[in-house]
Amino acid sequence: MLEEEEVTQLLHGRVKWFDPSKGFGFIVSDESEVDVLLHANVLRNFGQSSIADGTGIAVRVQKTQRGLQAVEVVRIDPPEGAVFPLAEQAVEMLGADILVLPLEPARVKWFDKGKGFGFANVFGRCEDVFIHAEVLRVSGFADLDSGEAVALRIVEGKRGRMAVQVVTWETSESSEP
Repeated sequence: MLEEEEVTQLLHGRVKWFDPSKGFGFIVSDESEVDVLLHANVLRNFGQSSIADGTGIAVRVQKTQRGLQAVEVVRIDPPEGAVFPLAEQAVEMLGADILVLPLEPARVKWFDKGKGFGFANVFGRCEDVFIHAEVLRVSGFADLDSGEAVALRIVEGKRGRMAVQVVTWETSESSEP
């Protein structure tokens, strides 16, 4: 029986698919000939409960008897130059415009993937913040759990405050000066 190697290597790729209900998914990379297993616990350790297909990701991988497996998520990269299409709110921003907005700490009130939207509460404010499923997707998420701590970049829309980017709480803490 082969022992699992303790040595890890950094690998960059894209999420092939991830199913939170199954608890795993796979990453494809030009740096590997085989798909890399991404377990839900590894993603949760990064502070994220889901991830959208096609999202860029950097992980530390370990070779096991069953193949390559991610053991740590190092970085998640939402698509570059993504336009956040929120026509119903008449807001359209490029990624560079979004990055100048401050990150606001929030907790997810609820998110319904089937309906395609949900709401969060920013700490210290009483009004809800609208989160559209497309914003979630281009931010690199597939879903959000009620009570999940996140950071949001927010604009004022026709109907109130709305998120234009969602990042994990852990990511926001490391990216703020």
